[in-house]
Amino acid sequence: MANRPGTDMTKPTGANAPTTPLCIAGPTASGKSAVALALAARVPAEIISVDSALVYRGMDVGTAKPTPAERAAVPHHLIDIRDPRQAYSAAEFVRDARRLIDDIRARGRLPLLVGGTMLYFKALFDGLDALPAADPAVRQQIEQRAARDGWPALHAELARVDPATAARLAPADSQRIQRALEVWQLTGQPLSALQTTKTIAGRADMASAGVLFSLEPADRAWLHERIARRFDDMLAAGLVDEVAALRARGDLSPDLPSMRCVGYRQVWDTLDGRQPADTLRERGIAATRQLAKRQLTWLRGMPERRVIVADSPGATDALLAAAGVR
Repeated sequence: MANRPGTDMTKPTGANAPTTPLCIAGPTASGKSAVALALAARVPAEIISVDSALVYRGMDVGTAKPTPAERAAVPHHLIDIRDPRQAYSAAEFVRDARRLIDDIRARGRLPLLVGGTMLYFKALFDGLDALPAADPAVRQQIEQRAARDGWPALHAELARVDPATAARLAPADSQRIQRALEVWQLTGQPLSALQTTKTIAGRADMASAGVLFSLEPADRAWLHERIARRFDDMLAAGLVDEVAALRARGDLSPDLPSMRCVGYRQVWDTLDGRQPADTLRERGIAATRQLAKRQLTWLRGMPERRVIVADSPGATDALLAAAGVR
């Protein structure tokens, strides 16, 4: 597969390592972090997290956050930069990632962009839609109406002003319904109409965004097994206690983006009594599988990616070789 314009795949060896970024994407539990750490052990590198959950402080177990030892061995960025009460947008990610890429390259090190939030990768490469910033007052007003009338009623309202967006959203998809209504109230235009104009330039300005490698399994059962094993490990490591502590703060709700993260929402529902405790493992694994499916769908829409077979015994070596690392 052809490289993006402007990429330089010169072999990164020692002090002569090139600074053109390498991007490592893939579904959850596909081994992205292990490959990135293996690469960083060969060349001077720093990792930029491309993960919308890792930005939150106090959410360590359920996000499979890099360990202190891993973060000490290789500098990591865009981790623990927000409180779970705060939002973090794709536009903010693009701004932060661009700055970090420049800083890391200036240090003569290799930027490694690693994660599974495909919207962030797409925004970095292709740009973002011309949408207004979030407005806390408008969002609060929409949330109050939803509490009174229910999200299906707001979905019906959205269908009247933006039928194209409403048609692709479930009546209970509170996050996206809220955003679509917010855009309508702020601009007087439907979200679907605004999602045609790019204001944050992508490919034209981001030739330095690098080559995108994608870890994808040939056998979906392999990934499902890893997902189940990792969720079991999270439960054993105290995921329920972690969510209980977040819930006990009193200023968080299950409708926040942070608490909608896979695993956290399932535990929160259990602690609230909305779902039985004996189904938590099953629900958590099922939700993670659905996340992986969505991630793979995103990746299939990114034809510029270089696919590395994640369940191959030589996956790490294959990616290192493809990146020019020996």
